Amino acid sequence: MKVKLSSKSWKALYFASGEAKLDIKLSKRLKTICAQLLKHKKLADIGTDHAYLPCYAVLKGVVPYAIGTEVNAGPYQSAASFVKRLRLQKYIDIRLGDGLSVIEKGEAEQIVIAGMGGSLIVKILDNGKEKLHEVQRLILQPNVAADKVRRWLYENGWTIVDEIILEEDGIIYEIVAAEPGKDDRVFTEKDFLFGPYLHEEKSAVFRKKWRNELNKLEKILHELRKAGESDKVQVKREEVERTICLIEEVLA
Repeated sequence: MKVKLSSKSWKALYFASGEAKLDIKLSKRLKTICAQLLKHKKLADIGTDHAYLPCYAVLKGVVPYAIGTEVNAGPYQSAASFVKRLRLQKYIDIRLGDGLSVIEKGEAEQIVIAGMGGSLIVKILDNGKEKLHEVQRLILQPNVAADKVRRWLYENGWTIVDEIILEEDGIIYEIVAAEPGKDDRVFTEKDFLFGPYLHEEKSAVFRKKWRNELNKLEKILHELRKAGESDKVQVKREEVERTICLIEEVLA
């Protein structure tokens, strides 16, 4: 049985562990994800890498208990070693397995899936649907294809409650937080592609991301126009042209 860690006791545990001099330096991206966590709810971090996020969240008293998963043995060993180094084995369980397959129903009240492609995030969610019934929040950070993640949430009875876009070390990240319950809004292609909150706010980082995407797509379109008139090329060209029009409209 896992022992709960109160928000008042994390410092005592931290210093008692003998690792007081070790300060977990979270990236801006992971700190932003941590800020989206529900307080005092059990966490599952899928693809935890070095387990920095669950360790930080436990030590800061944000969550009482966390599971970190890794599909490959190397990262799994790194995460397990880091948790052991901090003597947090009572509060953090590192597991080897694919996606949500190693999570039992009711073990996690919130789930983070970050740092992978949108298609893979959707696959993980689809394959683990039965594990989501008691989950109160999903925090998802796709590196690409965020539109696929938003579409999955919308079509599977989740409401997007917040979105953040940020830049760190020259890379732009989008973070999507969702909670169970069908979204009453009628989503358009703009909402899926740009995010219902992000395209309303139109922050400087948002504009930078989509100006960059616009430049890439215009180069692709230029090459497609030289590539002949096959059905495949024509379909791709129309798709790119449609996306360019949406970006120009949002940036206008």
